[in-house]
Amino acid sequence: MGQLTTHVLDVSAGSPARGVLIEVHAAGVPVATFSTGHDGRVSQPLLSGPVFVQGRYVLTYHLGRYFRERGVVLPEPAFLEQVEVHIGIADPAAHYHVPLIITPWSYSVYRGG
Repeated sequence: MGQLTTHVLDVSAGSPARGVLIEVHAAGVPVATFSTGHDGRVSQPLLSGPVFVQGRYVLTYHLGRYFRERGVVLPEPAFLEQVEVHIGIADPAAHYHVPLIITPWSYSVYRGG
């Protein structure tokens, strides 16, 4: 069965990013909200089963909030308040894993396995 998962790593701290708020949108409509755990992962798939269908999705990661909660001093406005990752799901029977690597000033994303 296909699923969508994510993992957030804070390379500025050298650790998984715990407590990152993530919103999932499909066709502009919010479908789920999660927060990463101690290992930088969400404890369940972001989407799976009958709601995981072919189409376009947006994952919104609330990075400004995450860094402020960790005591990082950010300028106002923060350089990266939110990061939106737009993805396309071509095969809902496949596993789509979206690792996000972050700092207060940058991010990198890719499709993992």
